[in-house]
Amino acid sequence: MSEAQVNEIKVLKLSLHERLVGYLAGFQGGRNVLSFADEFKRDASRPTLSLITHPAFPHAEKIMSEPWARNQRLHPTLSNLLPEGSLRELVAQGLKVHVDNEFHILSYLGADLPGALVAEPMEPDDVPDSILNTHGKARAIRFDAVSPDNKFSLAGVQMKFSMKEKDGRYNLSKGDVLGDWIVKTPSTKHKDVPVNEFTAMKLAELVGVDIPEIKLVELNKLDNLPQINLPDEKLAFAIKRFDRNDDVRIHMEDFAQALVKYAHEKYSSANYEQIGRVIYGYSGDGLADAQQFARRLLVNILLANGDAHLKNWSLIYSDKLTPRLSPAYDIVTTSAYIDGERSYALNLGKTKDWYHVSMANFQLWANSAEIPWRAIKPHLDDVMEKARSLWREALKDLPMNEVHKKKLKDHWGSLHEDFRIK
Repeated sequence: MSEAQVNEIKVLKLSLHERLVGYLAGFQGGRNVLSFADEFKRDASRPTLSLITHPAFPHAEKIMSEPWARNQRLHPTLSNLLPEGSLRELVAQGLKVHVDNEFHILSYLGADLPGALVAEPMEPDDVPDSILNTHGKARAIRFDAVSPDNKFSLAGVQMKFSMKEKDGRYNLSKGDVLGDWIVKTPSTKHKDVPVNEFTAMKLAELVGVDIPEIKLVELNKLDNLPQINLPDEKLAFAIKRFDRNDDVRIHMEDFAQALVKYAHEKYSSANYEQIGRVIYGYSGDGLADAQQFARRLLVNILLANGDAHLKNWSLIYSDKLTPRLSPAYDIVTTSAYIDGERSYALNLGKTKDWYHVSMANFQLWANSAEIPWRAIKPHLDDVMEKARSLWREALKDLPMNEVHKKKLKDHWGSLHEDFRIK
């Protein structure tokens, strides 16, 4: 590769709520560098890109003072905006790039990312000299033309698409149209996942968990899906995007982004104490959000959801600045699909075993996260009172299949006596 080729860069302009954040340069060899705009760094009232750039976060100015440089992968704040698993493979295949070429994937999906960040490919003549000079003798080049069809970006290992609902039909969002629903198609590996998730989310709502609007949608109402394999099932799961309000973007980030971890670290790099400490310490209403977080922790145990990892918890910035705990999502009874599963995703109060966890472990969690236990325990008691009085009857009318319902009820009877539902 010649020196001229090494120094050729493509540049993405990053903006948040129509405010310039900075420029992301992608080198031919795979290196990528995010340089923050001076006006963004210096503005104490700037919109929040990530918790680590919030003016109240320790050393935020220092964190943004130097460019964020990575090889192949983007910085976790950007990398976690991209899809995982089969969905990433589908996008990469369509673009004819490697699945680890995150700069290229971001350039393609940048108009409808999770949250409010927009990444726009720049024409070479529009790239500021200051960016070119930052990278030695770099020369900006034009992005390759790609088909505008089938643009989507929602992280996760299931096939899930950002879609626009109109008159009861759902279209894959493309062009300047923002998706307002996340639609998850049935799994070819696991049976009846959409009705499992719908049921688990509805049970969670009954005990005080804040969830967005959800629906089960017939597959024949989904238009313009890419060519994907689908099982012989008729329903998809749809959840209203809480990072959209009609055509207005609302910024959010998952906890892999907030804690600067990559997606492959989502099970191993943090615990629920760390998440709780961040929520209590930085949320605009730390106590209320910590209480809601505690409810969800208990609900995930009660519903045998072993997948509540870092990317399944998010902060939302509804006022463009202040973090709050987002509504819940991705609550699924995973034990229905994993024989012998008995642990949740991250450590809580020195255990991950949902058949050993007790109220004492929650007290350890609260103490470690520096959240007043006296403000948490009444919410856990309320969850248990509601679950014991409402769930068995409600489950009869919910659409989870009967085999999965039996597994869930067996799970309830095997929990520690503090959390057993008889």
